[in-house]
Amino acid sequence: MNKVYELDAGEYNLKLAEALKKVPEFEKPEWAEFVKSGPAKERPIDDSDFWFKRAASILRQIYKKKIVGVNRLRTKYGSKKNRGYAPEKFKRAGGKIIRTILQQADKAGFTEIAKAVRGVKERKPGRQLTQKGKEFLEGVK
Repeated sequence: MNKVYELDAGEYNLKLAEALKKVPEFEKPEWAEFVKSGPAKERPIDDSDFWFKRAASILRQIYKKKIVGVNRLRTKYGSKKNRGYAPEKFKRAGGKIIRTILQQADKAGFTEIAKAVRGVKERKPGRQLTQKGKEFLEGVK
């Protein structure tokens, strides 16, 4: 088994987030401290390392599921919205943070866009890891 699955997911994501801080393509945009992570949240994110933790989590999801699109990630990071007296309702996370992280991963060479193959049903468009990305994820200590 490789290192990605040997460690607990939370522990591995923290180590990967520390490694991503050293990659120059992954930097927190200026607007990130003012936005909420989705419509179900009431306040903006107050964790200073949120950007790198979310990027680590997204890269691990892509490693685990092979091909992942923005919509699937929005559903994964969504939560229930408190609507007062009305019952809670599930809302997907915002897509801007996820899209920007995926674009940064593309620029760093960790991911690439998987094109849909005509006639093959199980291969859907989305992002997949490159060889460089797999080596980076497996090399985190």
